[in-house]
Amino acid sequence: MGRRLILNTALMTGANLLMRCIAMGFQGWLAGRIGAAGIGLYQLVMSVELLATTFAVSGIRFAVTRLVSEELGLGRDGGVHGAMLRSALYALLFGAAAMFFLTRWAEPIGFLWIGDARTVLSLRILAFGLPCLALSSVLSGYFTACGRIWKPSLVHLIEQCALVFFVTALLNRAPEGDIESSCAAVCLGVTASDILSLGLMLLFYVFDRRGAGRGSSPRLTARMLSVALPLAVSAYARSALSTLEHLLVPRGFRKSGLSADAALAGYGVIQGMAMPVIGFPACLLGALAENVVPELTGAQVRGERERIRREVKTLLTLSAAFALITSAALFLGADFIGRALFSSAEAGRYIRRLAPLIPAMYVDTVVDGCLKGLGQQVWSMGINILDAGLGVALVYFLLPVGALEAYIGIIYFNEALNLCLSLLRLRRAVK
Repeated sequence: MGRRLILNTALMTGANLLMRCIAMGFQGWLAGRIGAAGIGLYQLVMSVELLATTFAVSGIRFAVTRLVSEELGLGRDGGVHGAMLRSALYALLFGAAAMFFLTRWAEPIGFLWIGDARTVLSLRILAFGLPCLALSSVLSGYFTACGRIWKPSLVHLIEQCALVFFVTALLNRAPEGDIESSCAAVCLGVTASDILSLGLMLLFYVFDRRGAGRGSSPRLTARMLSVALPLAVSAYARSALSTLEHLLVPRGFRKSGLSADAALAGYGVIQGMAMPVIGFPACLLGALAENVVPELTGAQVRGERERIRREVKTLLTLSAAFALITSAALFLGADFIGRALFSSAEAGRYIRRLAPLIPAMYVDTVVDGCLKGLGQQVWSMGINILDAGLGVALVYFLLPVGALEAYIGIIYFNEALNLCLSLLRLRRAVK
């Protein structure tokens, strides 16, 4: 692997590990403050916010990384300014539209989609952060392409610390036991930290581009749209299906005989406690998957096929080894982690049951990064759409019968299918 890839991955991993540690400690405190049902309600709100964020970003982050990497790989530094200007306008358009729609439709979404009126206020608060998320995605994609990953890493670390401060201060003002007010306080903290993150990212970008050229390159707008729009459409489909799946889970639990609060609590334990622990060590591979995109893109435009094959093989070997070690460690330490972080024996049980899923989940993260770096992003998103569509169907039909047991089985099936299809496509892409 290239030296820049190793250094950027190490830097990003260190920052992500620190952020994940803060987030896990904060999640444990939050679970104790608002309870499992409150965590479940918050996770439902965030599943809708994920769909709105997908529309706000609309594929622009990867498009910026790809476009800027191409310009730099071909020695056209002046074209970067034109690429960034077009990308920022694109992000503003979609971010503002996402904010309008979520604000306008928060009530129908809360009452009809989620089925819980307590989510409406939280959705309206989160809407105001969507344009900031879209613009931050553009700037983050730029720094990734330029190899200056420490700048967005530092910003995200400050954002994480600010989130903890904002949410803690706001929750102290919320009435004890009021799930609606508590959830809204957390969402207000999220929005405030998003605004702060954008301001810091803009500051770094202005200093980074001082004295840079402002030339032009051929077909910048067309090239941007040819990458962003297909990604956006496929991301809409996947995110909509994923959101629908998450909204159906508590309903399926209720149909199986659980009460409304018990259904929220069960969903909150799996998605708000166990899954964050399972995904915590993945920050190493997430950083690797993100940084490999400009590396493989640059090698591809220069026609370095042997280097591509060598790097992909090395990445898959390292990610599989890391995933197996992590899986064994979490399986053995599940009970301790559940008690230490969440004071919950149930969380520990679900961490142990999900730990064997880690190899498939982690390797799939790296495979997706390789596919995007090689221009196979539409194929990658197509696989993810199929995965999400099957998840919706399985949740709808199986959860009323099998409840929590069926949900665990669905998670395993979807991850295994996604990995198999992605590996087959990657093998064909690298020949």
